[in-house]
Amino acid sequence: MIEPEVARRDIKLPRLPNKDFEASLFAGTYATQNFGSSAVVGVKLGYHLTEDFFVQAALGRSKVSDESFRQVLPGGVFESESEKLTYYNVSLGYNLLPGEVFIGRGRALASTLYVIGGIGTTKFVDQSRQTFNFGLGTRIFLRDWAALQVDMRDHIFSLDLLGKRQSTQNLEATLGLSLYF
Repeated sequence: MIEPEVARRDIKLPRLPNKDFEASLFAGTYATQNFGSSAVVGVKLGYHLTEDFFVQAALGRSKVSDESFRQVLPGGVFESESEKLTYYNVSLGYNLLPGEVFIGRGRALASTLYVIGGIGTTKFVDQSRQTFNFGLGTRIFLRDWAALQVDMRDHIFSLDLLGKRQSTQNLEATLGLSLYF
């Protein structure tokens, strides 16, 4: 039997960051039931608990107009022509389909399709309302530290501006850039 006479050397493994934290800026459109669509901007902060589950806090702001009501009702519904709508929520997400998207023949980017749902608050016309949100989205990783994110959510809260309290469905579609650290 031949025993190799190779000198062993100590190897120092590089310390790679785990990139569990996520910070995002987003912009898109927010369709407020009974008041039309308007632009929305905001930030999201997230923490990836495992490969599959993540938590995310979001803050968004939009300006809602009652222009269609002003055509019918003198003075409209709001005191001014537009009102700020601000929401914040905490959500739990689940990565359904991690995989790759192919761009051309020789380029593949990591991606994931996810579902998300949570609870928060919406401030609109001097009212703070408990809000439930749910939706789905996709992330396409441009690098291991940056991703393009497309997100669609429904924000459900009750509102009593028009004389009766009703549950409203408020759809949001956004595009954002996420950085991981």
